[in-house]
Amino acid sequence: MSHFYVIATPIGNLGDLSIRAVEVLRQCDLIYCEDTRSSSVLLKHYNIETPARSFHQHNEHKRVEELIGRVKRGEVIGLISDAGMPGISDPGFLAVRAARQENLPVTVIPGADALTTALVSSGLPCDRFQFEGFLPPKKGRQTRIKEIAGSEITTVIYESPHKLIRLLEMLREFCGEERWVAVVRELTKKFEETDRGMLGELTDRWKQKEKIRGEFVVVVAGKGYEE
Repeated sequence: MSHFYVIATPIGNLGDLSIRAVEVLRQCDLIYCEDTRSSSVLLKHYNIETPARSFHQHNEHKRVEELIGRVKRGEVIGLISDAGMPGISDPGFLAVRAARQENLPVTVIPGADALTTALVSSGLPCDRFQFEGFLPPKKGRQTRIKEIAGSEITTVIYESPHKLIRLLEMLREFCGEERWVAVVRELTKKFEETDRGMLGELTDRWKQKEKIRGEFVVVVAGKGYEE
């Protein structure tokens, strides 16, 4: 029976793929994945022999039509990203929207994600929060950071290693020296790290590092938060 599954995958540790996700991936006729080379490591680890096809930001519009057509023809299709939940800072939204518009059966298989994992690890309030994903590289970046500075709830930001210092410096400029922040690095991996403190001291600490590597999530406390 035709179905479209959106499946969360591990964000680092291969052991975080759920039993249900493995079963579904084995049942699929085809798996669309962000990078077939990266996904092949995960699929091989779990002895999943389902064929895989690329689905990334450069071919997403073309692939959505193809994916929807396959489900309409009665196939069971899976969609995964390199890490985490498809659609969250990764391709996937367009495919889910198209499937819903066609009234096709869609099921999301939950799993690991950097957003909530980093948020809980930060030790900052998580009863209310906002997710910014990756900030604009240039145009609009300062505007977004000013909005974050004025927000009274926790903010979660994804950032690349070569832009981390720039982000911390801009946050420091608009949020002030004493705003609480956590820099979370390499979640679920061997060198996982959560560095927590006030923006002034934390920014200085990271500026002293010789090499900055890994995947980062920056969690910023809301305006007025005190410990």
